[in-house]
Amino acid sequence: MTVKLVTDSTADLPVQLAEEMGITVVPVYIRFGDIPYRDGVDISAEEFYDRLPSSSVIPSTMAPSPGEFARTYEELAHSTDEIVSIHITRRHSDTYNAALLGREMAKESGCRIEVIDSEGVSMWIGLVVLAAARAAKAGYQLHQVVQTVQKTIRQMRALVLLDTVKYIIKGGRLGNTFSKIEVFLRLKALLTLRNGELRPAGLVRSRRKGIERLGQFIRSAPRVEELAIGYSTTREDAEELADYVAPVLRNVVPNIVRLSPALGVHAGPGALIVINR
Repeated sequence: MTVKLVTDSTADLPVQLAEEMGITVVPVYIRFGDIPYRDGVDISAEEFYDRLPSSSVIPSTMAPSPGEFARTYEELAHSTDEIVSIHITRRHSDTYNAALLGREMAKESGCRIEVIDSEGVSMWIGLVVLAAARAAKAGYQLHQVVQTVQKTIRQMRALVLLDTVKYIIKGGRLGNTFSKIEVFLRLKALLTLRNGELRPAGLVRSRRKGIERLGQFIRSAPRVEELAIGYSTTREDAEELADYVAPVLRNVVPNIVRLSPALGVHAGPGALIVINR
């Protein structure tokens, strides 16, 4: 039987692409106050970003329950006996741990389930899952798909530009130092991903400078096999960035995706992220 792939909605995979590749997506939850919404199911990206600036409360996120993962695995077990489940870094979400518990709850399905921490967010996860899905479609067995995932994770690079650090500070993902700098100097923050951790990678005086840094980051890679550009509210900036790097990436078509509400909670309006391998 073909290995089946599971991920969560923070992977930012376009719905059609996930369906084409046979990838099951478990939604993370968004909370505005006491009201939970399933990411991409009960609230769309458009609805979320329209509501975010005027909301009187800072939204928060919540991982899917172990039971939701267990049900997903049990349903897939009707058509496979091997599942690879790839999720957002455990350092910033309980989703990975919920998937592990879900695997324990689904033991009676008789399905072999590997749960993997992608060590990333957004299309970092997406590109890893796509590599795994292509391996599965090629007939790879479970251990070979897992090897493909591990190899792909080691190849990943990412740089994030935040137009404001208000939301990531409120979400507890960074300390207050950045917040003070931004307030008094109006600087934009750059963050990188290393071993699953978001870390400061510099400050720029303007959004234009930040976009230039993203372009330089992409161009600095000795080789790019795949590229994803994620945006929260400014698709035109993502498209401009794709055009900027096109001359040096002649055989690579960038995936331009909108950041899911689950990531928008922390990234806020105006965020851009570039991810390549």
